[in-house]
Amino acid sequence: MKRQKARQNEKIYLIKVIQSDWNGRIRGQPYRILALPEGLSLDHLAKAIIEAFDFDFDHAFGFYDNIRSWIDSDECYELFKDMPREIIIEPSRCKSVKKTKIRDVFTEVKKRMLFLYDYGDEWHFIIELKGIEPQKENEIYPVIVESAGEAPPQYGEPDEEPENFKARSEKYERGKQSLLFPDYSSW
Repeated sequence: MKRQKARQNEKIYLIKVIQSDWNGRIRGQPYRILALPEGLSLDHLAKAIIEAFDFDFDHAFGFYDNIRSWIDSDECYELFKDMPREIIIEPSRCKSVKKTKIRDVFTEVKKRMLFLYDYGDEWHFIIELKGIEPQKENEIYPVIVESAGEAPPQYGEPDEEPENFKARSEKYERGKQSLLFPDYSSW
């Protein structure tokens, strides 16, 4: 993401981003606190979050006010709203992430929303406005002001196997062999 100085008199929003599970649980999860100019779009916020967690920015995303059940949100902003109609299966009822500014969504300190990234893998991040401060002279934004915990790999390790993959594979092979070469001696 392109970093730049904030505009004159623009306030800086401190946004805490915590990775969560699908139920909104955050205990022990990695987090980042980002400082961003209030006039950036939600699209820029999404890029800053994804970069802060070392993910590739190559999936659709949205912001939702219902942290546990994003589909039931009253307030929502989605990238789908900004996509050409020809490639969208169903129109989004949500607002645009490219046209909506951070200051228009986070209107009060402690407001929280769910940032959902990649609707296939469903990476959940709870974001909260922690504070608003004046910009620092010559500071380039966005910037990570605090970081805790190691970000998980976005796609897993290339040689990673599920815990029971080997056992399942062996059981499958035994089952396949018994179908191909049945043991008639026990009949």
